[in-house]
Amino acid sequence: MMSRSYTNLLELASGNFPVMGRERDRDRRRLPRVMTVPGSIAELDDDQAQSVSSDNPSSIASDRMIIVANQLPLKAKQRQDGKGWNFSWDENSVLFLLKNGFPEDMEVFYVGSLTVDVGPIEQDDVAQLLLDRFKCVPTFLPPNIQEKFYDGFCKKQLWPLFHYMLPFSADYGRRYDRSMWEAYVTANKLFSQKVIEVINPEDDFVWIHDYHLMVLPTFLRRRFNRMRMGFFLHSPWPSSEIYRTLPVREEILRALLNSDVIGFHTFDYARHFLSCCSRLLGLEYQSKRGYIGLEYYGRNVGIKILPVGVHMGQIESVIRLSDKEGKAEELKQKFQGKTVLLGVDDMDIFKGINLKLLAMEHLLKQHPKWLGRAVLVQIANPPRGKGIGLDEIQAEIHESCKRINEEFGKPGYEPIIFIDRPVSISERITYYSIAECVVVTAVRDGMNLTPYEYIVSRQGISSAESGPDLSGPKKSMLVVSEFIGCSPSLSGAIRVNPWNIEATAEAMNEAISTDEAEKQLRHEKHYRYVSTHDVSYWSRSFLQDMERTCADHFRRRCWGIGLGFGFRVVALDPSFRKLSIDAIVSDYERARNRAILLDYDGTMMPQNSINKTPSAVVILILNRLCGDPKNRVFIVSGRGRDSLSQWFSPCTKLGIAAEHGYFLRWPQDEKWEICSQSSEFGWMRIAEPVMKLYTEATDGSSIEAKESALVWQYRDADPGFGFSQAKEMLDHLESVLANEPVAVKSGQSIVEVKPQGVSKGLVAEKIFTSMAENGKQADFVLCIGDDRSDEDMFEKIGNAASSNTLSPFASVFGCTVGQKPSKAKYYLDDSTEVISMLESLAEATDSPATSDEETDGSP
Repeated sequence: MMSRSYTNLLELASGNFPVMGRERDRDRRRLPRVMTVPGSIAELDDDQAQSVSSDNPSSIASDRMIIVANQLPLKAKQRQDGKGWNFSWDENSVLFLLKNGFPEDMEVFYVGSLTVDVGPIEQDDVAQLLLDRFKCVPTFLPPNIQEKFYDGFCKKQLWPLFHYMLPFSADYGRRYDRSMWEAYVTANKLFSQKVIEVINPEDDFVWIHDYHLMVLPTFLRRRFNRMRMGFFLHSPWPSSEIYRTLPVREEILRALLNSDVIGFHTFDYARHFLSCCSRLLGLEYQSKRGYIGLEYYGRNVGIKILPVGVHMGQIESVIRLSDKEGKAEELKQKFQGKTVLLGVDDMDIFKGINLKLLAMEHLLKQHPKWLGRAVLVQIANPPRGKGIGLDEIQAEIHESCKRINEEFGKPGYEPIIFIDRPVSISERITYYSIAECVVVTAVRDGMNLTPYEYIVSRQGISSAESGPDLSGPKKSMLVVSEFIGCSPSLSGAIRVNPWNIEATAEAMNEAISTDEAEKQLRHEKHYRYVSTHDVSYWSRSFLQDMERTCADHFRRRCWGIGLGFGFRVVALDPSFRKLSIDAIVSDYERARNRAILLDYDGTMMPQNSINKTPSAVVILILNRLCGDPKNRVFIVSGRGRDSLSQWFSPCTKLGIAAEHGYFLRWPQDEKWEICSQSSEFGWMRIAEPVMKLYTEATDGSSIEAKESALVWQYRDADPGFGFSQAKEMLDHLESVLANEPVAVKSGQSIVEVKPQGVSKGLVAEKIFTSMAENGKQADFVLCIGDDRSDEDMFEKIGNAASSNTLSPFASVFGCTVGQKPSKAKYYLDDSTEVISMLESLAEATDSPATSDEETDGSP
């Protein structure tokens, strides 16, 4: 029996939300919007189970981009009289800067919340103003939802977890609270309603940003199953061991997979995400022509790996301004004769500020030559929210600064200068211009743009624009944590483990002791990367990936299935459809010579069934089908002939192809025929020791020895390790068996070695050819299977009509089990439907209309 709390969560995830705050007036004035489905917002709020396929043509001809994030890229300030607001663009926001990478004619809309609290009475006027002036659509969250959504689930649950902090106690993150999850879902739904108000699903792209909105893709996909949607995560994605501790782990994964492209800063983050998909959902990724993708119910979900960049023009314009104001000269005079190391970090526990201070202290102890000369300027930006342990880390930092300055300071010299206030971008870039080295010691960070800004600031402005360079020498040094997102792209930086205080101190010493020529070479290398991979390149590249991944959206047939966060869109080729029992029975009754080829495991028997012996019902159906002389019925399986012979011994007229067709037994013929040119199995003595080596090293794996093949299976092994070992084994076997007449293939959790020229497709061809030679050319073909080996049969029957082995007017039904990409043109959902369909054919076999026909199969 399902618990009440669980059914309530399903209702919540399906859109039937409990009242969580003040009811909004449904009749209030709405924002102007374009709808592709009839009805009002009130009707859309009900979130019916069926999704909208968006088949009606849109009224907008050009592409638009709708950027959705927790906060709009706007600055807001209330007027002095308290009546109304003044709004302006936040030109430092990545969301604002990324539009420079889009085509000039692409219209950009923003959906998000504001950084200020707007009263209920003012919300309509503010929303209209922002839409008209900025093309921004604000989402106003009720206060109780906002607190539980942002300060609760986002900052107390997701943020620590994604930075590798588990809630072992109340002091280190809050325990999972269902009400916070409900608020997170509710907030995401409110964001989806705002997107729905302005979207044209045929023409628009939707780009969702960061962990605050990870379930938003499901709400949007339920409405418009062909819309083009991407998601980019700006924080780290943790390893599967950490992520699996999240109670709503599968809900969030499935929601993200409703996107078309999912972006990450580094391969490490993407690898962790793919590992979670493998371990929790059983999905495996594939790389094709350099692109990584996950096949998810017929949809290809692209995985994008590219770090965000900086806006070169913005930084250069700030350099011009600061130079005119003489700020750089002021700082140069202030720190004359000093070597400046610089840190710029947000104030939170993951930035490792105190570790940096301790490293500076160790540097001064171990290298006294820097006493009186080396200065660490640490800028601490104000915290962005109510972070965990914020008061404690601030107190620790201040205590360390005081201690180090008292121990090593002297009149006119302070080794640590701590700036604990908001610092403008102009002042920050001025500090970059005088710093010999920037030090970033974050213990875990998604994307830290400080090193990029530093590199551009040290480059200065091109002399082609302004005569002589306005900045200092073009040299820079970086000491960066190996746990930050930009670390892989900075190959000239000195990478450190920030937890190792001694090693970090030595890295800082190396950075400021390096000769000038080396500093310049490292700087030039970094600048080439940063200048060519700016924020425009990042957004342009992400848009191109969305266009490529979504290119065939409107060619494929799509429909939504599943409840709650189990909802997903099945996308199939237009020619791929469910097998109609009425249609196949009709063609079956008209046919004179029929070929029926059936796989066994996963087709007639459920794949997860422990007892593989066919039921009495299956035996009865097969005997009724085999009893009609017009039929040639075969079981075509990868299993051995002994098992198949024993199981189907009651079916005396049934043909059997065992071990993928290596052995073939025709109906009413007890002799087994070998369908391979090779009968030498000396290669087994080579392959088996290799497989045993991997079996011993891979817990949960085993070897299945067949008469003609060896199969290594790892279904019970760790998915990631098993997959890795299978790839290694495949290469190993291909190498040692290069001169043997065998084929080495990987399948679903298996690696198989079998003789060359053996496949289920060749079995099908042999059966069709034999029927044609006996004057009974098949005019009805039914072929059913569920895995990769059956695709050979589907391909063969598709080509058989053109090769004259089938009647030119043959009815051909290639059918796969499950809705998935296949060379078959039809599908049935599961083995139960397969048995039901075969039962219908068996009943048609026994009907008077059939029995009155001539039984010799001739026209």
